[in-house]
Amino acid sequence: MSGRLFTPLTVGALTLPNRVVMAPLTRMRATPPGDEPNDLMRRYYVQRAGAGLIIAEATQISPQGKGYMDTPGIYSAPQVQGWRRITDAVHEAGGRMCLQLWHVGRVSHPAHQPDGGQPVSASAIPYENRTTVKGPDGRPQRADCPTPRALATEEMPGIVADYRRACENAREAGFDMVEVHAAHGYLLHQFQSAESNQRDDAYGGTLENRARLTLEALDAVIAAWEPQRVGIRISPLGIFNGLDDKDGLEMGLYLAEEFAQRGIAYLHLSEPDWAGGPAHSAEFRRALRAKFPGVIIGAGNYSPEKAEDLLQKGLIDAAAFGRAFIANPDLPRRLQAGASLNVPNVKTFYGGGEEGYTDYPALG
Repeated sequence: MSGRLFTPLTVGALTLPNRVVMAPLTRMRATPPGDEPNDLMRRYYVQRAGAGLIIAEATQISPQGKGYMDTPGIYSAPQVQGWRRITDAVHEAGGRMCLQLWHVGRVSHPAHQPDGGQPVSASAIPYENRTTVKGPDGRPQRADCPTPRALATEEMPGIVADYRRACENAREAGFDMVEVHAAHGYLLHQFQSAESNQRDDAYGGTLENRARLTLEALDAVIAAWEPQRVGIRISPLGIFNGLDDKDGLEMGLYLAEEFAQRGIAYLHLSEPDWAGGPAHSAEFRRALRAKFPGVIIGAGNYSPEKAEDLLQKGLIDAAAFGRAFIANPDLPRRLQAGASLNVPNVKTFYGGGEEGYTDYPALG
């Protein structure tokens, strides 16, 4: 097929050769116990270097930010070195790479926390679901998330500093950009949502107060690099990790206006379609575009047809594909040729080795 998906796009300091973005995808293949990126991950990302932009999997900014087994970090020297080998190889293959900065907040377990401590959140309200820990046989198993500890007001500067340091490390690791993960029920989203944030300090109560930590983290990342190297992801509609925001759309529009004032490279809108939620209305999309005139990347069970329609209407500027990129390392080429797509193996999404990771065939 032909269309706007395959035309170049300027995103901040980068020029992308196409608008087919690889969405950040948790795959749980980092090397324990240091959560270090490895050669298997390098092969996986190099295979997908044809994306207009690779947004690498969510990567914890600190030991406290970890929520799942074998997810990579960006806070230690070996992690930085491991990522550097990956970005160098992706660049050699002609690709561009962005790192998503992640703190899971309450979506965690003492098995992942320093000294076996409690996970943290905006308030001591549990995420009534499970996360993934290492079982006795070393394989992933599900474990209940305990009630988190509410972060003290005086701890906020430390959280913000972790975001800044993670950005500095991402620069050293050779990434072209960073993306702040402020979506999907993780820490920054937990502060945004009145369902998980019942604070009575400067970080709770009003919509502006609940947005404060997100914007402080974003400002710290911008200060560590430049706005044209920074994007951010939000999910203002749908149920993600236990949060079904009643004022999520209002928060999304408020944040979008704040992002626009900072001149960041892009806003990454995670839509609820992929998780079985309702679609965004045309009215919300137009309101979002009015608040944020910069680059909008849409993500959420996109088909090429949906992407082209929204691109033609000017409501998004690029489309991020997730599961399609898992099974199709050469996805842009396949979409442009109108070729059939490999079907992803859901059983190998999280953890394991090459199977369902680097063994999907490319065309030809």
